[in-house]
Amino acid sequence: MPKSQKLVQKKSSAKTTPARQAMESRILRGAEQVFAEAGFRGAAMDRIAEQIGISKQNLLYYFSSKETLYRTVLQNIVDIWLERMAFINDVNASPEEIIRAYVRGKLELSRDYPCASKVFAQEIISGAPVISDYLKQHLKPLFDKDVELVRHWVDEGQLAATEPEHLFFAIWAMTQTYADFAVQIGLMMGKPALDQDDFDRASDFLAEMILNGICPPK
Repeated sequence: MPKSQKLVQKKSSAKTTPARQAMESRILRGAEQVFAEAGFRGAAMDRIAEQIGISKQNLLYYFSSKETLYRTVLQNIVDIWLERMAFINDVNASPEEIIRAYVRGKLELSRDYPCASKVFAQEIISGAPVISDYLKQHLKPLFDKDVELVRHWVDEGQLAATEPEHLFFAIWAMTQTYADFAVQIGLMMGKPALDQDDFDRASDFLAEMILNGICPPK
């Protein structure tokens, strides 16, 4: 079961049904779009219900307040990202293969969840008042684990000397810009929206640029 569904299940009663899980997932995706467009302050439960195509009363049955819905949206975003923000666990894969897969996974998130990325960015820019504790509990341990793996690769001579933390910060910034600033990128490329070919080319370019900077000369 995807972690996004697990989160919904935790927030629901012990008798959660597949139909309820599906509705809650639908609500979260609709709420992502409204929060991305209007921010927390500007988003209204009436507008979210309209976006989803249900009544406000029905929406409040699943999420009793805008604050509860917003917090759940943010936690759901983090849970989805955690599935792809960790290095793949493959002892036979080289650092280059693992980093390339990581970059591609992050770009896929920007492609598949652009509104989620914008909601997350707004929350972080505001000082992460709602999601900071959740990030410390769930993202930080995973981040520390991957940082130590990069340090191990450096010590083993598989990567050139680098700053692991800043490597990840750079990857996050470069990949998330394709969601957060998709309109700007589309305007510069003369198209209304980025297509799969654009994301494939971006993935290849970013991976090569990063690997050329951190892989030892052959």
